[in-house]
Amino acid sequence: MDLKLEVVVVPVSDVDRAKDFYIEQLGFRLDADFRVEDGYRIVQATPPGSECSIIFGDGMTPTAPGTYQGLHLIVTDIEAARAELSARGVAVSEPFRDATGAFHRAGAAKRVPGLHPERLSYGSFASFEDPDGNQWFLQEISQRAPGR
Repeated sequence: MDLKLEVVVVPVSDVDRAKDFYIEQLGFRLDADFRVEDGYRIVQATPPGSECSIIFGDGMTPTAPGTYQGLHLIVTDIEAARAELSARGVAVSEPFRDATGAFHRAGAAKRVPGLHPERLSYGSFASFEDPDGNQWFLQEISQRAPGR
């Protein structure tokens, strides 16, 4: 049985502001914008190259806006991705890695400034937030681990 992650619902406070950020600043593809009825609006957007989309809108989730932490966008070159997003007006952190070389921890604990010294896949990160404070990470993966 295949199980594919298709959509992640992201809690936002202002749908039009979020739409501008995700479409105009991040360059996500706008898949849908349905105003179903008063208080119920569905906006679906997909990151370039991704098979998984995000949905946000009015009446979509009881989760408080800005509470999502740890959404990841995978890039093959984190420096190029940071430069492009910065040029689009997105405030992206400097690259960092975990002191252990493994996946980053919550918060800034054991965070070391700079790229992974050998630029190993899965080891370098940068972060940014959407207008509500939902936290996203860029993770550099230039070569996937076997079976992925």
